Formats: sequence, structure tokens, C-alpha cells
Amino acid sequence: MTADDIPNRANNPYRIALRGLRRTFVQVGLLSAILNLLMLTGPLYMLQVYDRVLSSGSVATLQGLFVIVVVLYAFLGIYEFLRARLLSRAGYRLDAELGGKTFDYWLRTGLGERRSTENPMRDLGVVRAFLSSPAIAGIFDLPWIPLFLGIVFYIHPWLGYLTLVGAAIVGVAAWANQSLTQAPIAEAMQLEGVERGFAERSRRNGEAVVALGMAHKLIERWRELHDAALARMQTGGDRSEGFSAFAKSFRLLLQSILLTLGAYLALQQEVSAGAIIATSIIAGRALAPVDQVIGQWRAIGRAREAHHRLLDTLDRMPAERRHVRLPPPKGHLQVTNLGKRIPDAPANAERSMILDKITFSLSPGDGLGVIGNSAAGKSSLAKLIVGVWSADTGEVRLDGATLDQWEPQDLGRHIGYLPQSLEMLPGTIAENIARFDPAAEDKKIIEASRIAGVHEMILSLPKGYSTQVGNTAQPLSGGQVQRIGLARAIYGLPRLIVLDEPNSNLDSRGDDALANAIRTLRARGSVVIVMAHRPSVISAVNKVMILNRGTLAHFGDKDEILRVAMNTRQPAPPPDAEPAAEEIPTMVQILPQPGAEGQAGGLKATRVSGALKRRKHVLTNPKPADGPEAQDTDTPAETNVRNSGA
Repeated sequence: MTADDIPNRANNPYRIALRGLRRTFVQVGLLSAILNLLMLTGPLYMLQVYDRVLSSGSVATLQGLFVIVVVLYAFLGIYEFLRARLLSRAGYRLDAELGGKTFDYWLRTGLGERRSTENPMRDLGVVRAFLSSPAIAGIFDLPWIPLFLGIVFYIHPWLGYLTLVGAAIVGVAAWANQSLTQAPIAEAMQLEGVERGFAERSRRNGEAVVALGMAHKLIERWRELHDAALARMQTGGDRSEGFSAFAKSFRLLLQSILLTLGAYLALQQEVSAGAIIATSIIAGRALAPVDQVIGQWRAIGRAREAHHRLLDTLDRMPAERRHVRLPPPKGHLQVTNLGKRIPDAPANAERSMILDKITFSLSPGDGLGVIGNSAAGKSSLAKLIVGVWSADTGEVRLDGATLDQWEPQDLGRHIGYLPQSLEMLPGTIAENIARFDPAAEDKKIIEASRIAGVHEMILSLPKGYSTQVGNTAQPLSGGQVQRIGLARAIYGLPRLIVLDEPNSNLDSRGDDALANAIRTLRARGSVVIVMAHRPSVISAVNKVMILNRGTLAHFGDKDEILRVAMNTRQPAPPPDAEPAAEEIPTMVQILPQPGAEGQAGGLKATRVSGALKRRKHVLTNPKPADGPEAQDTDTPAETNVRNSGA
């Protein structure tokens, strides 16, 4: 069990917000009491008209009673309006208090290590809609059923017992409705979440889906998910609609039965003629809330499921910590025994760690190039350093303080991060670069763009920095998006900048601009960490780290690593020889030659072999590209790797 799985009910913002609405609910309860008393206006008026006005023939009495009825119904309308207004305002207040928190929680649960299909924002919307629906008014009216039953008993016990039996039948129908529809509605809502997630991801990958001819197959898959959700919802809906129809028809039948029994009692001189009409109206009013709740049971079921999910989801929200505002960091980075486990990996798995015992330190102005083959842990290391992921072992310290000691908003200003997968958010280019800071200064936006080498490119667009991006029609290529993402990462000149494969979509011109940006940032005192394969980026750093299967194979000055690489070149095995297990190549990397920083002509290809397990690191340096034997040095696979820039 992780820390996120431990319930934190005391700090659950949803529970706190609900406690804050207690006063509103008390007021709604009092208004419901007044409204239910005012509901007796009609039956009492009918009773007086039949028993007093008609028998006396007094027009003045009729006029007086009518004036009283008009006033009471006016108050009924006012109190009904106030109750509805209080409930709707309660929903808006709940949204105002929780909207930002649920969005933040939903945003964080979308991180790679803890993705979740839970959407508390959608659940909050369901609860808010329920608070302003007729269903909750019926729930507040349910406690007043005994009042109307008591009045019917007062008129005549037989009428009271008949109404009580009718109420019991309707109550059993309500209970059966709840029991038989709860499970299908809950399953339907879960299936709807899966369907929405599938549809959203399919749309985001629409270009590949259409190009690969997958659209028809995905439509079929979506139809299966959609039909499954509809089937479960329809199952619950059919049952609810059946019970609703039964309750409504039975209530009408009960009124007719009450009229029949009342007429019989009137013939027996046990009740008055007015009591017949009054009893029918009061009994109907007694059963009306039950009828209303049954009719709205689907909405009630959805709201209940959303309510429980909000409680469970936000119980796992970490308690807000009070942070001491630390001074701006200078850029001293210390990583000690950093480790991250593979989620849900068995304890006896051969490899249970994504990263294990990573230790290094950097000073202001340092540039670190992190290289390694696929699944070496480069992107995971980037996420741990910037705090996107939390480490299972070890720690990351910035100027001596662990990342959780910083106020999150303050820490974000001092960190620049360019993820491997990047999308522009809906807004202008300027807003994306400024990280959507409404107080952003234009000069800082332009400064970041100039350092990233995209200022001229942005100006060449029809609307410049005001160009809208983040939609399907955005006028940017993958390389342009990556360079604007770089500008966002270095906006405000943060002290710690982590770039994960920043040149995967760049051409040679973009590569040069990226290398120049790294040198500029280092010259201004920032620590720059780059996860990349391309030589132009590695040439702009002064330190190199080699990762191999999640472990630190080597870390040090770039020139020292290259010097070792040149001195540890191994003879090539015979063409027909089977390589030993520990000598099977694990990656092909490109590193610059010592002293050739920033010069493309001084770059050489170097292979890191599996002999790292025996000798800490073994880097094989092939012949210079312009040497007479260069043609025979590389295998076809190595040539392909170099040409692809992998």
C-alpha cells in the first residue's frame, strides 16, 4: 500500500465542503416543513367550501376563504423558489470550492506512474446537477409523509389504514427499485468511463488511425464498449421505469379507492362530504414524494455513485502541507541513491526496479548528457528529478532541500522541463511559452524564444505570438512544437532544466539552435540535463552519464569518459564467433571527441557493450570517418543506427 492509498478523511475537501453546506441543508429542511404545511391549503379549502360555504350559502365566507388561499399559495410559491435557489446555489458553491481541487487531482492522476480513469470533475458535475434537480426536493419531502397520514387518520381510521397500506406498497416498490437498479447503474457508469477513455485516445491518435486504416476496427471496438454501457444502463432504466409507472398508476388508483371508501363512509354519516375530497388530496400528497423519488431514481443512482466515488477518490488526496518559502535556488543538484520500482512488479521478478541507486551531483553551470539504450531509465530519471514522479528510494535535493520542501508553485518557477511527448495546450503561443501566467512579461517571453531560437519562426506566422495552438488545426510541425516547448521550459531562466529527447523532431538547424541554447543557459548559471542520442546536444554539455538497465554505468567529465573509451577499445571478434553473454551489445551511442565540443566534424560513434557488467564501462571507438579503413569498420546495423540518429 502506498501513501496515496491511505485514506485521509479529515482533509478530504469534499467532506469539508459538505460540512460547510450543513446550514444550507438545514434551511432547506425548514423550508420543506413550511411547504408541506402549505400543501394542506387546498384540502382544507375544499373541506371548508363543502362543509361550511355550501351549507350556509355565505358568499362573504367564500370570499374570505379565497383571499386566505391566495395569500397562502403566494407564500407557497415564494418558499418553493427560495428552496430551489438555495439548492442550486449549494451546487454552485460546492463546485466553486472543489472545482480547482478536483481538476488538480485529476491532472496529477494523469501522470505516467499513477494514471487513473477516475474523473472527479465529472463526478462533481453529477452531484452539482443533482442538487438542483427535482429529485432532491422529493427526498426532503419524504420525512413529512407521516404528517399527511396522521391527518387522514384523524379524518377517519379506515381511510388512514387504507392510505397506510397504499404507502407501504409504494414503499416496497421504491425499495425494490433501489435494490434492482443500483448494480446496473453502477456498472453502466464504469463502462461509460472506459468508453470515454477509449474514444478520447482514439481521437488523439486520429491521424495514425486513419492512415493505417484502423478506423473501421476502432468503430467496432467503440461500438462494443458503447453497447455494453448502454445495455447495463438500459437494464437499470427499464426496471426503474417499470416501478415508476407502477407507482404512478397505483397512486391514482389509491385516490379512487379512497374516494369510494369516503363516499361509503359519508353515506353512513361517519364523515362529511368535504372530507371525501380532502382525504383524496391529502393521501395523494402523502404518496407524491415517493412517486417523485421513484421517477427520478436513475438520477439519484448516478448522483449516489458519483458521491461515493468523490469520497473515496478525494480521501486519497494528500493533505496540503504548509511550506516555508525558501529563497530562490542557485542550482546545486544532489541526487542520492535514487530508485524507482516497476509498478505492480512481483517481489521475485528478475528486475523490479526502473532505476536503482542513482547518485550524482551537479553545480550551477553544469550540463549533463544522459545516454543509454531503450528502457535504460532516462525518461524515468527525468521525471524523478523534476518531481513528476516520487522516488521509492533515495532523494533529490535542490540547494540542499528535498523537492517536497518547496512550495509547488515556487518550485515550478525554478524548474524547466521538456517531456519526451509534447503537445501544445489550447491557447496562444505566447500563453504556452509563459506557462499561462496572466502576469507574464512580454520581454521574458521573447527572451525565452530568442534563447530557444524560435523568435523569428514565431514572427513568421500570420499572427505571431498570438497564433492559436493546441487544436487539430494548429499551424505547427512536430519540430516547431518541440522548439516552442523548449522556450516554455526555459521561460524565466529556471535554475534546473531537464530536457527529455529535446531533438527527436529537429532538423540540423534546430539541433544547432538547441546546442546554442544549452550553452547559453549554462553560461547564465543554470543546470541543464539532457536525455538524448544526437551528437550536437551531447557536444554542448560538460558531463556525461551512462545508464544501463536502470543502473549507473558511468558518470563523470565528458573528456574523461571519451579518454577511457579510446583506451578500452576491444578487438573485433571473428565474423562467425558467437558473442559471450556479457559481451552482447546493449546500445550504440554517439559521443563527441575530446576537445571537440560544439564541432560536428569532431564527433565519433562509440559502442557501449554488455561488458559494462564486468568492467564498469567499455566504450569502443571506431576508426575516424575520413580514415582509409572506415568503410570496413561499421556493420550494416551500426551504419543504420548512425544514419538514423538513434
